[in-house]
Amino acid sequence: MIAVCGSAAENARLNALAEEVGRRIALAGVTLVCGGRGGVMTAACRGAMQAGGLTVGILPGDEPRAANPFVQVAIATGAGHARNVMIVQSAAAVIAIGGEYGTLSEIAIARKCGRRVIGLESWELGNEADGIPRILPAHTPAEAVALALQHT
Repeated sequence: MIAVCGSAAENARLNALAEEVGRRIALAGVTLVCGGRGGVMTAACRGAMQAGGLTVGILPGDEPRAANPFVQVAIATGAGHARNVMIVQSAAAVIAIGGEYGTLSEIAIARKCGRRVIGLESWELGNEADGIPRILPAHTPAEAVALALQHT
């Protein structure tokens, strides 16, 4: 699985990027996992589902019906923000698109757990001690998915 993380707030530009990322994940034959809510998550799931892919939403609340309509497998956790651990631990790589503090927490958890994070118009966190960026920058959805696939 590849995780897609980003804000639940609606942003047309970021949502267009997320939808294309989701489409490309599905076309690569990989399952998309996300937080299952709105904004970037809805757009990524829509793109994946329309391309015939499988989408998994790991929800913060206790109601599976709270998932966006493009989540095919809804996992209600009742865990609030702690569900971010489940999202990144379920994925081989994480693509962060835009994002706010929730996305930043997913990035931090992913790096702490050894997951590669690819950023598309997202946070920049400098380099590791060995000079490798903490978040690999991508400039297009195609580049983001290609980088993530290298870590699956």
